[in-house]
Amino acid sequence: MVVPAQAPAIVHHRLRVVAKRQPVAKPILPIYITPEGHKKVKDEFEQLWKVERPRVTHEVETAAAHGDRSENAEYQYGKRRLREIDRRLKFLSDRLERMKIVHPESQRDNGTRIGFGAWVVVEDEDGGKHTYRVIGPDETDADRGLISMDSPMGRALMGREPDDEITVQRPRGPASFVILSVHYGDQPKV
Repeated sequence: MVVPAQAPAIVHHRLRVVAKRQPVAKPILPIYITPEGHKKVKDEFEQLWKVERPRVTHEVETAAAHGDRSENAEYQYGKRRLREIDRRLKFLSDRLERMKIVHPESQRDNGTRIGFGAWVVVEDEDGGKHTYRVIGPDETDADRGLISMDSPMGRALMGREPDDEITVQRPRGPASFVILSVHYGDQPKV
């Protein structure tokens, strides 16, 4: 049987070409952090990498030398702890790569406008005064008044000035605050 020269073209037109959709890559956004916060994250990474991981690796090697690994609880615990350390190291390494150090003093050019690293004194609806510092998500500590710029309160404060009134949506309902003062540098005395 002779196949006409156009046969491959006809066959080609009959085939359906299904294009695979590539997932849209999210842009890698920087993580803003103060110099103190960056040092803390870097110190944790160094502690895990240079102290904790070698210690646990040695413990696993010692436990493995005792024989049957399937019934050796020390060996199994050590391996699990090693995986936890490696997972945390990977997380911290990825975070450190994305971190952009912002010196709060450089934000003073904003005048009294609230920027990253600012200490802010606010008054709540009941007349209570609270001091917050607007910082990156890796340094938050609510007990010390360190709030993330991505938190509801942090988003409401960014770009505002003294005497502005803000409303923050909280789980227990909205709350209003008046901004009393903005400081850069050391924590203000209230």
